Amino acid sequence: MKPHTIDNLTKRLQQYHRFGILKTLTIVSLGVILLVNLVGYAFSYPLLPSPLLGFYSFFAASSNSSSSSSSFPSDTDSCSHCSNVPSPTTRNSDFRDKWFVVPSQHSPSSPLPPPPSPVSSRPVSSPPPPPILSPPPPVSSPPPPTISNPSPSPPSPVLSPPPPTILNPSPPPPPSNLNPPEEPKPSNTTSTETERVTQDCDLSRGEWIRDWQSPYYTNTTCYAIQEHQNCMKFGRPDSDYLKWRWKPDGCELPLFDPVRFLEAVRGKSMMFVGDSLARNQMQSLVCLLSRVEYPKDISETTDENFKTVFYQTHNFTISIFWSPFLVRNEQQTGGTAKSMLWNLYVDEIDRRWASRVDGFDYVVISAGNWFNRPSMFYENGKLFGCLYCPSDIVQQQQQLSMHYSNRKAFHHAFRTINSSRKFKGMVILRTISPSHFENGVWDNGGDCVRTKPFLRNETDLAGDELELYEAQLEEFAAAKEEGRRKGIEFRLLDMTRAMLQRPDGHPSRYGHWPDPRLTRSNDCVHWCLPGPVDMWNDLLAQVLDVYLRKRISDVSFSV
Repeated sequence: MKPHTIDNLTKRLQQYHRFGILKTLTIVSLGVILLVNLVGYAFSYPLLPSPLLGFYSFFAASSNSSSSSSSFPSDTDSCSHCSNVPSPTTRNSDFRDKWFVVPSQHSPSSPLPPPPSPVSSRPVSSPPPPPILSPPPPVSSPPPPTISNPSPSPPSPVLSPPPPTILNPSPPPPPSNLNPPEEPKPSNTTSTETERVTQDCDLSRGEWIRDWQSPYYTNTTCYAIQEHQNCMKFGRPDSDYLKWRWKPDGCELPLFDPVRFLEAVRGKSMMFVGDSLARNQMQSLVCLLSRVEYPKDISETTDENFKTVFYQTHNFTISIFWSPFLVRNEQQTGGTAKSMLWNLYVDEIDRRWASRVDGFDYVVISAGNWFNRPSMFYENGKLFGCLYCPSDIVQQQQQLSMHYSNRKAFHHAFRTINSSRKFKGMVILRTISPSHFENGVWDNGGDCVRTKPFLRNETDLAGDELELYEAQLEEFAAAKEEGRRKGIEFRLLDMTRAMLQRPDGHPSRYGHWPDPRLTRSNDCVHWCLPGPVDMWNDLLAQVLDVYLRKRISDVSFSV
């Protein structure tokens, strides 16, 4: 073999050797690229830069068709057999849904989620106010489980019509003056700030502002509503009287929180003493607390005027003691409700409630609307005066006003509690609740047909109601000072001016079904449930809250 032939062969072998190494390196490199790319697709990480991905796609498309199982088609729309082949995006999504529990954002039938819809620049309107339950159809309500007695009972003194001498309010103002107060702006006051400002705030002065929220309860969710206060059941056509809340001047009155209230009174007992309006408040409280717990009726009698209920979960007891005059009283027989005489022993306490007061932690005391009934006043066992005396004895006894008996009754009631050696709880005076008869008195066509609150400058206390109110405050102030020396707390629940602005909250003719055979007076004394009377327990909750926080502060300071 010629030397140049040997040289040529050697060079050709060297070229083949170099080409084999290059080919081997190329194949190995492409294999590594393929493996890395598959891993990247599996975990949705772009491991390869765009140029290498393009090179890989070109290489995969031009590779041997027998190795197609190791690669994905670059475009499923370019072949007829690719419709069921999942794209990398779909596979990644399936993997993440299975192992990372990522909620799917698109339909399984489409490989990619739809594009997001454009966001409108138009402001979203606020939702309409929640609807208030309209009065139910006239059907019989289910019997209450424990407290209320569903069967009709004969009239009792508590259901007697209001006194005949309630003063008529001023004539209705022109329609232009009946516009409701201005809509409130949303408050950004925190609960801590509200508690702080309320302590330094006069809760008795303010105005009613709009509140579009639904009431705390309805006549279908609370069984404790007495029939003649169940305005929804008996067809009251409007519900606007439910859409207001009390806004004191300079602060916010926190809404009633049943959970917080029951925790505050855990292991305690509360007594309501007074007339049917005291029962009105107690039944409101039972309804407010019904969102958390229904009480068990543990009354010793079936008389609605002396009921006791027990909240077993919170070991809390509520009792009502009907005592419209607070002092000992006797009703003379004969006569009508308008002319029937009462014997009032103004220096003798009503033992029905006074004998039980030592067993309670909180005593909510109230009275007022019964003191203008025809009465004979006794002191030291002797008759010494009267109110609306009958003609046969009018010359023999001096005529005294209702303010005399009202003041005497509260004075003796407070003194009885302060004289107790066992009572170390809290006494709460709930001030007089105004009535709203217009165009007549209770037994002569008087009615209350307004559907909105008064503005604060449209009405004010006057006449007998003002004198009763002032007498109660004066007796309360004296008793509070005496109680301070004896370790008894006295607190004021003053709702008189607030309720004076609510002529729309009474049952009127919607405390019973209409009956053409009967002549009934309109009720402008009691309050619909639900209704403005629920605000009394907003105040009650706040009075207790301030008192308990003060006790905690005093204990912390002493420690």
